[in-house]
Amino acid sequence: MGKTMFAKGFLGVAVVFMAGGAAASTPAAWKAYDKKVVDACVAASGLKGAAPVGGPIQYDDRVPVTALVLAGRYPQKHMKNAPGRELCVWDRKAEKAYVSEADQLLPSR
Repeated sequence: MGKTMFAKGFLGVAVVFMAGGAAASTPAAWKAYDKKVVDACVAASGLKGAAPVGGPIQYDDRVPVTALVLAGRYPQKHMKNAPGRELCVWDRKAEKAYVSEADQLLPSR
């Protein structure tokens, strides 16, 4: 009888955890996650008027990051408001955005 109660309790806990995981994958949850990534990347950017180019690129859990390309203009006077691009990598575990210059993604001039 003790084993049966344990099995029922374990099954109940498992169902609760599975339901929580499913809720995290709703369209609303993905939309909120994407907004969080975009907001963090734009805040970390050094570009004036930084905005996403396309949508976030999700990597699987073996490489727990999300990448996002940003476009904007260089604010430095010597750059003369030239267009620029940056690659933002969002570390899902640390919940931190890291940005690097990525002008090589611009088409040839």
